[in-house]
Amino acid sequence: MRAAFTKLMVRLPEDIKAFVESEAARNGNSQNSEIIRCIREKMDRLPAEMKTATD
Repeated sequence: MRAAFTKLMVRLPEDIKAFVESEAARNGNSQNSEIIRCIREKMDRLPAEMKTATD
């Protein structure tokens, strides 16, 4: 089953953009994949009751 995707335009401060670029290169990911990885990592740290509120 293929995941559904939606577009989101985000403006990033230059230091965050540079961080995303360097982490993506270091991990062999695209910048998009790196942003998704970071967000999922943060989501995994949320308490279970907060996760269900976002579903």
